Amino acid sequence: MKIIDKPLSARQPLAAALTADFSSVAHLYQSDASKPANWQARLEWLDHNEDNRINRQDVVNVLRSYNERHNAHPRVGESLNRLEQKGTAVIVGGQQSGLFTGPMLVIYKAATIIKAARKAEAELGRPVVPVFWIAGEDHDWDESNHTYVLSTELKVTRIRMHRDDDLRTPVSYTTVKASEWSRVIEELNELLPDTEFKPQLLADLRESAAETLSLSFARLLGKLFGAYGLVLLDSADPELRKLEKDMFASIIREGDALTASYIEAARQIREMGLEEQAEVAEDGANLFYLQDQKRLLLFRSGDRYQDRSGRVSFTREQLLEQIEQHPERFSNNVLTRPLMQDALLPVLGFVLGDGEIAYWALLKKAFGVLNLQMPLLLPRMSFTVVDGTLQKYMDQYGLTFEEVRDHFQQRKSAWLNQQDNVHVDERFAEVKEAFTRLYDPLIEQLGTIEKGLVRLGGTNKERILAQMDYLQGKAKDALATANEATLRHWDRIYLSLMPQDKLQERVYNIFYYLNRYGTDFMEQLMEIPYETNACHKLILL
Repeated sequence: MKIIDKPLSARQPLAAALTADFSSVAHLYQSDASKPANWQARLEWLDHNEDNRINRQDVVNVLRSYNERHNAHPRVGESLNRLEQKGTAVIVGGQQSGLFTGPMLVIYKAATIIKAARKAEAELGRPVVPVFWIAGEDHDWDESNHTYVLSTELKVTRIRMHRDDDLRTPVSYTTVKASEWSRVIEELNELLPDTEFKPQLLADLRESAAETLSLSFARLLGKLFGAYGLVLLDSADPELRKLEKDMFASIIREGDALTASYIEAARQIREMGLEEQAEVAEDGANLFYLQDQKRLLLFRSGDRYQDRSGRVSFTREQLLEQIEQHPERFSNNVLTRPLMQDALLPVLGFVLGDGEIAYWALLKKAFGVLNLQMPLLLPRMSFTVVDGTLQKYMDQYGLTFEEVRDHFQQRKSAWLNQQDNVHVDERFAEVKEAFTRLYDPLIEQLGTIEKGLVRLGGTNKERILAQMDYLQGKAKDALATANEATLRHWDRIYLSLMPQDKLQERVYNIFYYLNRYGTDFMEQLMEIPYETNACHKLILL
C-alpha cells in the first residue's frame, strides 16, 4: 500500500477554511484543532464542567448494555471501563445507518475517530476513547436503505432494501424482515466476483442481519472496529432518552435564544458570500416528536408547539410534561444534536465531513446558550482506492487522478481520436464544406428558373447533410467498436474512481474491497496516521 496526497480544489469553503485559514472563520468555530494548546484547553474545560454534563456513570451503564448486546468485543469493554473514570475524554463522530454500512466514507469516519483518539491520548497523556454515534433517530429511510457496488459488467449497481410502509419512522424503529435480508445478501453475492474471502464475508453479513437496519449496522461496525475499542451509541436508544430529558427541556426553555443564535450565525455566513448548510426556521423548536410511528418536526406557533400539518399541538407546559413522562418520543434535529452530544459525553473532538463542518458553523453561540462549548472539529480522513490494474491502465494512457476527476471525457475522446487513422471528423467536415460550396450556387441558379426550387433545394440540402451526419456517426460507432476492449479500460478507470461523477468514497461499499483484499485492507487502512489538516489521499494497492 502506498499513500499519495491529492488535495481537492472543490472542497466546501468553510471546511477548507477551518484547516487552512482558521482566522477567517474564528467567529464561527471555537478552536483551531491544529494548535496543540487548544487540545489542552478543551480538556481543561471538560474537567471543570464534569458536573454540568449528564452523569458519566449513567451514560456508561447505557452504553455498556448496548455494546454488550451488539458490539461485544473485550477491547470495547476496556474502552467503557476507561470512560467510567473522570478525566477520560472521547473523540466522537456519527452517521446514519446504511445498508452493509453504506458508502465507504462511513468506514473512513470510524477509522478517523479511532486514530484521532489514539493521537490525542498519546499527546495529552490522558485516556481518550473513540465513540461512534449511530444516528438511529433519523427517519430518512431512502438515504439509509441502499448501497452500491461495481459489478463485473462494469455497472454501478444499487442494492436496495424495501419495507412495508412509507411512514417517517426512525430507522432504529423500522422492522426489516428476515426474507428481505436474505434477498439483499444474495443480490450482493451475485454481484461480487468469487474470491477466497467471499464465503466468510457473506457469513458475516448473514450473522449481522437483525430486526432493524441500525442493529445490523452496529453489528458490522463491531466486526470491523470492535478490536480497536470503538464504542457504539444509538441515538434512538430509549434508555439514553431517559438521561436526556433535562437537556430536551432546556432546548425548549431556551428556544428563543437558540433560534436567535442560529439566525445570527446564518447572517454572518451570508455576509461571507456563502450559504448556510442547514435550514434555520425562525419558528423552529428544533426537536422532533414521535406520534403514531411518525417523526414530526415541531414549530412554535403563538404559545403552542405543533408540527406543520397540525397532527400534534402542545402548550409549553404540556410539552415539558411530555418530555418528563415520555422522553423516548423526542429526538434532536441537525441543529440540536451536537448540543445533546456535548451534554451527554465529554467530547474532546468531533470528526466531521466537509458538509457537516459547514453546518456546524451555525452552532458556536448555540453551545454558549446552554452553557456548553463547541468541541474541536476534526476533518474526516478521505481516500480513493486505486488497485494495481487501474494504476497500470492509468500509466498506459498517461492519466492522472486529477484528469480522471476533472477532464475524463475530454481525455477519453482525445485518445479515441488518436486511434482514427481515417480522420473521420476532419474528412466529413471537408466533404460537407465542399458539398455546400458547390451546392449553394446551384440552388441560387435554380431559383432563376422557378422560385419554388430554392426552397426545395434547401430542404434537399439539409437531407443530404443529415445523411452525412448519420454516416459520420456510424463511422464513429465503428471506431469505438474496433477499440471496445481498450475503451472498457477507460470506463473501468472512471467507474472505479468517480462513480456517478462523485468521489468513490461517497458511492461504493467497503465489502466490494474486502471481497478482493480481505481483512488485510482494513489493517493497512488503520495504519495510516491521522493529521488534523489532512487532505484527500490515494491508496495505491
